[in-house]
Amino acid sequence: MHVLGIESSCDETGVALVEAGASGLPRLAAHALHSQIAMHQAYGGVVPELASRDHIRRVLPLTQAVFDEAGRRLADVDVVAYTRGPGLAGALLVGAGVACALGAALGKPVLGVHHLEGHLLSPFLSADPPEFPFVALLVSGGHTQLMRVEGVGRYELLGETIDDAAGEAFDKSAKLMGLPYPGGPWLAKLAEQGDPEAFKLPRPLLHSGNLDFSFAGLKTAVLTQSKKLGDQLEARKPDLAASTQAAIVEVLLKKSLAALEQTGLDRFVVAGGVGANRMLRQQLDAACAKRGVRVHYPELHLCTDNGAMIAMAAAMRLQAGVQAPTGHYAFDVKPRWPLASLSGQQQAA
Repeated sequence: MHVLGIESSCDETGVALVEAGASGLPRLAAHALHSQIAMHQAYGGVVPELASRDHIRRVLPLTQAVFDEAGRRLADVDVVAYTRGPGLAGALLVGAGVACALGAALGKPVLGVHHLEGHLLSPFLSADPPEFPFVALLVSGGHTQLMRVEGVGRYELLGETIDDAAGEAFDKSAKLMGLPYPGGPWLAKLAEQGDPEAFKLPRPLLHSGNLDFSFAGLKTAVLTQSKKLGDQLEARKPDLAASTQAAIVEVLLKKSLAALEQTGLDRFVVAGGVGANRMLRQQLDAACAKRGVRVHYPELHLCTDNGAMIAMAAAMRLQAGVQAPTGHYAFDVKPRWPLASLSGQQQAA
């Protein structure tokens, strides 16, 4: 079975082809990705209309590139999968429209995939795939959640952010420091030159007794500290960046360890763009090693949004029998779509 996956939820256009059998993990045959970072940089953030227009330009050339790399043809596709949500409505409609048009033209069924489920299952594409059950930290620009994962489509929400996500805390703090877009990677790089204990920044909800997160207060504290520094900000940026990163990572680390203790599980998955953060990986690896917990990550090049995770999630849902593709090509998208709502439900495309 060949599953074509199309991702267009925000500012990356991703296309991939996954090969799957009746059993065993599906295998990535080829993938192609275009990032819109350069286009949005001038605006300091994603412009939804520009994002949608760029997806239209990129998706078909990327699809052709995937088939060229895989040595396959469109006729070889058995199922066309696409990101149904969550994400930017206009951007989602591009991928959904192209996928359903391809399905109709080929006479092949289509399948709508939850974007976060794609991230959640992306470590199964790695050289060291996890095994069910596990605790997962979904940590990206728009989402920060802890999930108990029993199997494909069987997800229990343990805790989530009540305001800004961790990725937003990175990006917004970086913007306050005058760093380029997207700020998170720039802040992490600058933090390598600074002292993480230079500034005492808050760790919101660190001792709340639950597994929820809050990062809006941290962003406000960074703004306050930036103003206090005034003319000294430029010289102290590495220290402020390091202190900001340390605060975010400590909260993610402590909450993750609490989730492992609460569930009693000994396997942990980190997924989403922030999962590429070096400090987070180092501290999680060290803390989990002491507790005998195995940690799994996506490959670095598959941490951000991509078509491979969408194709993989679709293939795994088909293998598990939790979702059937459809030959009906009318479609809708879900800009807001809680991941926990998938649990125990047969999902229509």
